[in-house]
Amino acid sequence: MTTIVAFHAHADDPVLLSGGTLARAAADGHRVVVVVATEADGHPTPRWAELEAAAAILGVRRVVHLGYADSGHGPVLYADPPGRQRFARADTEEAAHRLAALLHEERADLLLGYDGNGGYGHRDHVKVHEVARRAARLTGTRLLEATLPRDFALRFVRVVRALRIPFEYDVDALGHTYSPASAITHRFDVRRFAARKQAALAAHVSDVRGRGRLSAVLRVLVWLPAPLFGLVAGREWYAEVTPAAPAHPGLQVPARSGRRRR
Repeated sequence: MTTIVAFHAHADDPVLLSGGTLARAAADGHRVVVVVATEADGHPTPRWAELEAAAAILGVRRVVHLGYADSGHGPVLYADPPGRQRFARADTEEAAHRLAALLHEERADLLLGYDGNGGYGHRDHVKVHEVARRAARLTGTRLLEATLPRDFALRFVRVVRALRIPFEYDVDALGHTYSPASAITHRFDVRRFAARKQAALAAHVSDVRGRGRLSAVLRVLVWLPAPLFGLVAGREWYAEVTPAAPAHPGLQVPARSGRRRR
């Protein structure tokens, strides 16, 4: 039994790239913790309640918010809201120490982050990559970076476009996002947990029913028969970062013996 901490940028991120992994780990008896860097407002929002509902479906034991503001997507990085800093502007070292403190508190065995492109390039996702790498270095925690094979992402988008499902991403730009197949070290078959992953996705009502760039695609995924959803979203991919000695010995993860469970 281990403790797995999954670090994500936004409340609606944990499901698509790693929801099956989290459900599988929880079902196998591991402690799963989700850490989210940002939220849209400085107080609980419907998206936060939806995250907690989705996390419960996946078997997540704890959800933590790091306290940063969403940086948004697009050419303009707006001013920080009162009293909070947008995550893209956060000092990487400071944010990494916040995450490292949580890894230490949880006695984490494994950290999940994002690949170097931040998946599709969102500035908050790229920041998650940077912060997760630094926190893993500070603590010596094993790190897997969630990603997609680049060719899979391209095929998926082409199918979406062929079906005339509204999709506002630049297909050509996707050729430079996510990861080449050669960089992927772990491929998890999570089709057994496809129904749970789909239900967790459906819990994000604001996104599924909204008008965001992915909303139309999310609606199709939620409406698919579970076996078909499993074919589409029943595999998840990671690239493991070469482990290194902790840069800060005082933040090393304690030995596994006698660990406290919640």
